[in-house]
Amino acid sequence: MKHITFYFDFISPYAYLAFERLPEALMGHSYNVRYQPVLFAALLKHHGQLGPAEIAPKRDWTYRQVLWQAHQHGVDLQLPAAHPFNPLALLRLAVACDAKGLPNRYVTETIFHHVWQGGANAADAERLRLLTEQLAPRRDPTSAEVKAELTAHTQLALDRGVFGVPTFEVDGRLFWGFDALPMLRAYLAGDAWFESGDWERAGAVGAGVVRKSP
Repeated sequence: MKHITFYFDFISPYAYLAFERLPEALMGHSYNVRYQPVLFAALLKHHGQLGPAEIAPKRDWTYRQVLWQAHQHGVDLQLPAAHPFNPLALLRLAVACDAKGLPNRYVTETIFHHVWQGGANAADAERLRLLTEQLAPRRDPTSAEVKAELTAHTQLALDRGVFGVPTFEVDGRLFWGFDALPMLRAYLAGDAWFESGDWERAGAVGAGVVRKSP
């Protein structure tokens, strides 16, 4: 059985799409999943990047492509009333629902649906109160302990080389993005390409030009 760590942030529509499609994409393979919430904004800050929704033309394209992908794959998805939003309360709620800070699939699904189904404001205080009541977390999501665990989850992801969400880690290999699911499936199926050396060669390509920050 393979062990997969799924790094995600509820703010990412691609993470939601990947979450919904994962069982079907990997059908027939033996695996288990560790759901690890991380703060996407901290990954972006660490790597000196802007998020897709922070670049105006890219923001429009991202939402259009996300809606198209949902349509193509039969995933129920409506854009929230405002995006991006601050996902910290939702991430901390997910962490608080498990003694080790690793939510199960039900908790993860419930919070993803809170954001990406219905078209409401994901950060609305009353909706968050009702969501918290529904999930009945084991710990206080606003506690210092829970906040520290989310920070630790994010740092662990950075230490593993994660730069975006969704990312799937298996056997120390990282598969990034919703469109990486077929590649992940091929790896689980034992595709010979992964032993051809191309994976390692891709990481050894030198940089011909390095663009300086303005």
